[in-house]
Amino acid sequence: MANILIVCANQPIATTIARLIDKIDDWHASIALSLNHALENCYAKTFDVILIGSGISQEHEDILRLHLEKLNTKTPVVKHYGGGGGLLYAEIYQALERND
Repeated sequence: MANILIVCANQPIATTIARLIDKIDDWHASIALSLNHALENCYAKTFDVILIGSGISQEHEDILRLHLEKLNTKTPVVKHYGGGGGLLYAEIYQALERND
């Protein structure tokens, strides 16, 4: 099971991404709508991929990466640039391969 955290400030977009991810067998999506919510999730659970969506600043992404380093996790953080399932799935598959 691949656990994927979607960090996205736009609830409808995050929900759509989660729905697409959850269609894939052995993938499970969680949503964080802010940096603080993402950090809470990362301290509570281990993720295989963290997907950065719209509305998350570079500063917040950098803070998230710093906290992941402090947790001594090598979880890949990937920006999702939009687009449908094909691009989304490619981004996640590539991140999962780097995590192996």
